Amino acid sequence: MAPRSHPTARQVRLGAELRRLREASGLKAREVAAFLNSTSAQMSQMEAGIASVSAERIRRLAAHYGCTDGQLIDALAGMAGERTRGWWDEYRGVLPQVNLDVAEAEHHATFLHEVVITDIPGLLQTPDYAKAVFRYMRPELPESELAPRVEHRMRRRTVIEDPHPTPYTTLIHEFALRIRVADRQVSRAQLRQILNQIEQGHVGVRVIPTDQDGFAGAGASMMHIGGPVPRLETGLRDAPTGTAFMDAEPQLEHLRTLFRKVESASLDLVASRDFIHRLTKEL
Repeated sequence: MAPRSHPTARQVRLGAELRRLREASGLKAREVAAFLNSTSAQMSQMEAGIASVSAERIRRLAAHYGCTDGQLIDALAGMAGERTRGWWDEYRGVLPQVNLDVAEAEHHATFLHEVVITDIPGLLQTPDYAKAVFRYMRPELPESELAPRVEHRMRRRTVIEDPHPTPYTTLIHEFALRIRVADRQVSRAQLRQILNQIEQGHVGVRVIPTDQDGFAGAGASMMHIGGPVPRLETGLRDAPTGTAFMDAEPQLEHLRTLFRKVESASLDLVASRDFIHRLTKEL
């Protein structure tokens, strides 16, 4: 099979985990290549997510590396065995690759924890809200490029709206709820959309009020994506160059700690719902 020219973030993650297993075993890439009757170049491609790897080969490598974590091995084999194209693949070549990678990560998540400070979370946005955000950030986009971005964002909501929704908890700062990205009507509809999701019982929304003591996390926007095992969790942070995927354990532990700290400065679920109700009446 020809090497991939543009591996997805999930494919890159699989390769990175295989590299970590090899490094933990103390083996060099050339030694493992010889074991597989392969080459060092092919090993590099596999560990970079450029070359595909079978579930059978992953189990063989895990045994060679002396890995005894059965749950991790099963999860990695499952990632390798994925063959179904997701709905996000329809946007390949239309939207930036990172948009597809985020949707794929959310699709496979076992839970989603998010902190947002200045914008409503993408998973809760209405079409009009999303359109206003995209138009402001990218005013040069013609309608032909704006429309698929909004459509893609709306389709991401399937993870919290299908018959078996992914557990989703988001911490939203009061600023994000009050800022009018368009007009009063769009803002009111957006708040009602959030309340509707809360009432469905599959989304947990907690508000960080501006007068709450103990919150110094203005730059805390992040998403923490659960994996089949803790080691395969993923973090997303906005960076100057775009959305950054994080998978190193120190980074993930930092995100877990950050989420708990922001959560401690947030209203509880009932008080947050009531808070959003009051904001809706004010508009």
